[in-house]
Amino acid sequence: MTADAATRRVGALDLFLAYLRIGLTGFGGVNAWARHHLVEEKGWLTEAEYAETLGMAQVLPGPNALNCAIGVGARFAGAAGAAAASIGLFAGPLALLAGIAALYDAYGQLPLVRAVLTGIAAAAAGMVLGTAIKMATRLRPTIPLLLVGLAALTLALLRVPLPFVVLGLAPFGLLAAWRALR
Repeated sequence: MTADAATRRVGALDLFLAYLRIGLTGFGGVNAWARHHLVEEKGWLTEAEYAETLGMAQVLPGPNALNCAIGVGARFAGAAGAAAASIGLFAGPLALLAGIAALYDAYGQLPLVRAVLTGIAAAAAGMVLGTAIKMATRLRPTIPLLLVGLAALTLALLRVPLPFVVLGLAPFGLLAAWRALR
């Protein structure tokens, strides 16, 4: 936990309610909404703290949003905070998904339904790109940030599998972290 995080009093209930809202309003990927809510609205995390937590969440196995919720929850309220954030993240969407699945089963083949789903997918992709650009412009270029950019380019343009990218860039990230601590 950082010194800044220690001075902010965020309890398990606060985390549950914040992530319940994030889960219910984050379509197509909640990391964009989580960053907006936690950094810009609540002010619980700085841009750098969120980027660090999200970066760690992305290299761990499992869903990025869940990993990030666990990291944020643990930062503020330990294991109870991690559990509260995780449950909040999935409780609302799970209930909605059950209802939507029943509706899709009944009406999913209609042309209007297909068109709406295509539009939602495009909007979600735009949100993810917009958040990445917003985060990149607010963070000053550091070696770890440049490594993230290199990793994204390697994945997108060269189509190198993620485990190879992580293993290939990990030594450079460790070296950068070691140099920063000196």
